[in-house]
Amino acid sequence: MSGQNIEPKPRSFRLSLVDDMTHRKLWVVHFTKAGFLVRVISAIVVLFAIVYALLAYTPLRTSIPGYPSAHTKRAAIQNAIRIDSLENVISRWEFYSENILRVIEGEAPLPVDSVIRLVDAAASEGRDAAFLAQRDSLLRDLVNREEQFGVTDREERALPIEGLHFFTPLKGVVSQGFESVLHPYVEINAPANSVVMSALEGTVVFDGWNDESGYTIAIQHSGDLVTVYKNNQKLLRKTGDRVSAGTSIALAGDRLHFELWYRGEAMDPAKYIVF
Repeated sequence: MSGQNIEPKPRSFRLSLVDDMTHRKLWVVHFTKAGFLVRVISAIVVLFAIVYALLAYTPLRTSIPGYPSAHTKRAAIQNAIRIDSLENVISRWEFYSENILRVIEGEAPLPVDSVIRLVDAAASEGRDAAFLAQRDSLLRDLVNREEQFGVTDREERALPIEGLHFFTPLKGVVSQGFESVLHPYVEINAPANSVVMSALEGTVVFDGWNDESGYTIAIQHSGDLVTVYKNNQKLLRKTGDRVSAGTSIALAGDRLHFELWYRGEAMDPAKYIVF
């Protein structure tokens, strides 16, 4: 007889919202245990997706402890540049020390090509050879393609580079001078967003961006001259544009990496331009 008094287990439930004064039902929902579990899991998944999207695609991700901010990334890049410069200086001093030791011992000093091989070997350690070969060929190809845009007029009288009037690409302080082996360029520090100008009349033969050099623009000039402007914050010209001497071509970051090439050879810009 006691078995007949067992109440059946409920299979569905109802959740109601009732006005306490009028007892009128304002909202009613029916659900089962399985349906309730599915809804709870779905809500958790949606909430997780929303949180993930906010942290992954909005500036809120910088609030995560340990996540690098824009200032931290910039400092890391600057530190990497300083480390690279220090490695170059150390390699040069090792070369000088080796030559001094050889002279003291009566041996012939090492040629300059040795320090080039030393720097190349340090830079190549742990890197793919094909990648390094590609990087080496890019600038060579850029300098040698003098006729791609038809900017060289063979009938013009080619002035010596010493007789040309160069516009100053950026007024600032030279923080790193030219060295033909280790850094064939000059670094110019200036306020951010300073206007970078073309040193001579010519045609833009390259514009682009990469992690190492930032926004870069290269200009082919008559007389087998090429100027390269790196570490810009924004480019104002694109490949194929014709520019005059002193034309605005970019906005600098906190510095400008400036190269001057004459007949495929890197030249010291400070000999021809006052920064």
